[in-house]
Amino acid sequence: MPVVQINARIDAGLKKALEKYCRSRGIVMNHFIQEAIIDRLEELEDIEDLKSIRHEPTRPLSEVLAQLNIDGSL
Repeated sequence: MPVVQINARIDAGLKKALEKYCRSRGIVMNHFIQEAIIDRLEELEDIEDLKSIRHEPTRPLSEVLAQLNIDGSL
């Protein structure tokens, strides 16, 4: 995958904290930021999925267990 550069303006204190965190753990800041962006995008996708299933009909557990031929004892 080709690598491109992006620019963002952030609070100076946040940058300092990020640098300190990465330095103390031996993490490359670029990698940390890339992983943070990926995690956030995945969270946003999950939220969209939750919105779409929120209005799906539900069924009682007993009905599901009966359909699966499970006696329901836990």
